[in-house]
Amino acid sequence: MVDVGDKPISARSATARARVRFSPGVLEQVLAEGGPKGPITEVARAAGILAAKRTSEWIPMCHLLPLDHVEVGFEPLAPGLLEIRCRAACTARTGVEMEALVGACAAALTVYDMTKALDRAITIERVELVEKHGGRSGSWRRSEP
Repeated sequence: MVDVGDKPISARSATARARVRFSPGVLEQVLAEGGPKGPITEVARAAGILAAKRTSEWIPMCHLLPLDHVEVGFEPLAPGLLEIRCRAACTARTGVEMEALVGACAAALTVYDMTKALDRAITIERVELVEKHGGRSGSWRRSEP
């Protein structure tokens, strides 16, 4: 692990996203009626939050951080395309980018698991950091194409 002991404690936040693509009609069906295993966004939200809180157990060289806040949101972008965003925040010596990325990934994997019986062609794509704030490098935001 990188030694962050000499770094100042500061407020930090990061937002990551993952996109889940479905065959035509499947996303709209599960958002309206629920999936075979229940309400996908409720379960995936819980999974994303829990995963973000345990990021240091997923990623070997990642510091254990005292998260102040984690939120997971869902937005249909187009027919068959669901965007999942995870925002993590803490006051610590190192950033929370990995927590946001792990939260978004876990939520996307949970959506996949909860809907795979309806559509074997589901893909998880474009997992990426959207923005981060705080720390020595300050703020950064992804430029949209």
